[in-house]
Amino acid sequence: MTSFHTVQVDDLNIFYREAGNPEKPTMLLFHGFPSASHMFRDLMPRLENDFHLIAPDYPGFGQSSMPNHKDFTYTFAHLAAVMTDFIEKLGLNPFYMYVFDYGAPIGFQIAAAHPEWIQGIVSQNGNVYQEGLGQKWATRQDFWDHPTPEKRAGYRSAFAPETIKGQYLTGTPANSVSPDGYTLDIAYTQNPNYADNQLDLIFDYQNNIKQYPKFQQYLRENQPKLLAIWGRNDPSFIFPGAEAFTKDDSQAIVKSVDSGHFALESHAAEIAQSILEVFG
Repeated sequence: MTSFHTVQVDDLNIFYREAGNPEKPTMLLFHGFPSASHMFRDLMPRLENDFHLIAPDYPGFGQSSMPNHKDFTYTFAHLAAVMTDFIEKLGLNPFYMYVFDYGAPIGFQIAAAHPEWIQGIVSQNGNVYQEGLGQKWATRQDFWDHPTPEKRAGYRSAFAPETIKGQYLTGTPANSVSPDGYTLDIAYTQNPNYADNQLDLIFDYQNNIKQYPKFQQYLRENQPKLLAIWGRNDPSFIFPGAEAFTKDDSQAIVKSVDSGHFALESHAAEIAQSILEVFG
């Protein structure tokens, strides 16, 4: 059974979902954009017999505190610092981690800083390689290199309802995705602080790419057991990003499912089965 909690970390209220027996190995689930821990609602029941599962919402996402960007620095380094404090407050280490989308730079920053915490990694469309960047990232590079207020405002389209819906449906089998996930994500965008907070993170994403060599060095030096399982039709983080893990980690296992970016929406059962085969 999944239970729902809030804990104070760094003067923020951090919401998290919990399932499974705390005596089992812990798996920490790091969500992506524009979602929150509800993206794991179909996965957690399938893993709770084998793992102690913790799925937090980052600051600015879901049910966690969403301070204004003038009062809170929205960078991935800061989110990783808050999640590090969350881990330490709950005494979760060591743990397996599941990283998706934004969860990859957050999770790999934590792993690189605390390699002794990591028992294994599931990367589901969680990219740390140049090979995994789809075509849209060229446009973002122009924004990062030559930022203007007009270009920043243009990225409000990244969390427009039709864009969010498209992220969920692109590349998925027909009629395989429930509207629940994207409808809730769209609802969260209505928070008055949401837009500027997220635009700060979109601008800061460039620093994640700059850290790819550090993340790859972590893999080479520590050789964690790793499952790279991809929705192979994802246009944002393309499948070569999954295959690239094998360059640096001899324990990397690469799989794919016939889905898009939010692969759990259509293939939670298959992904859970692969996790249990590799780590269970």
